[in-house]
Amino acid sequence: MTRLVLASASPARLSVLRSAGIEPIVRVSDVDEDAVVAALPHDTAPEAVVVELAKAKAHTVASELTAGLEGVCWLDGADAFDCVIVGCDSMLHIDGQLQGKPHTIANARERWAEMAGHSGDLLTGHSVLRLLDGKIVASSADCSSTTVHFGTPTPDDLAAYLDTGEPLKVAGAFTLDGLGGWFVDRIEGDPSSVIGIGLPLLRRLLADVNVSVAQLWAAG
Repeated sequence: MTRLVLASASPARLSVLRSAGIEPIVRVSDVDEDAVVAALPHDTAPEAVVVELAKAKAHTVASELTAGLEGVCWLDGADAFDCVIVGCDSMLHIDGQLQGKPHTIANARERWAEMAGHSGDLLTGHSVLRLLDGKIVASSADCSSTTVHFGTPTPDDLAAYLDTGEPLKVAGAFTLDGLGGWFVDRIEGDPSSVIGIGLPLLRRLLADVNVSVAQLWAAG
């Protein structure tokens, strides 16, 4: 039975998949994202950057699986060699710059000074690998882009939001499905992609590797 392996520690991505009827197996890739980006040519398009990061995460998890480091138990009793691995990476493209996680309150405050009252494109790279009998037999990758129009939080609201710690751990220093949703006026595109994993794009990439959504529902 085909299982979906999510190569991400993101609770938001996990929640999206669960709400969509899939119970994924979570495997954190621990990819050095800064090193991946640094190895890319300086003129790499923003969309390509997030796709390469997603590929790196998916391939790292695939390498661990195919090396037999943990065997069948790694997939919690499922067939370790019948799965689809999904890697994702999100960044906000605003004012010609790509922004990942701010990590500190100072960085998040600076980013919100740029974002408030403006718009940016939330880019999410998706990479899907189909594994059978310990080998990658098919792969597909692409990027989704959703335009986010930000509101202008009051200084007190922004300070309180930063103090929660939520914006420090997410791309672009905001969430759509959490506290940050108060400060998003509207979006143009796929909301699930802004949360972290775009269901319409993932459905297409799964079809590219000959896996249907119904297969994954059955496995969940």
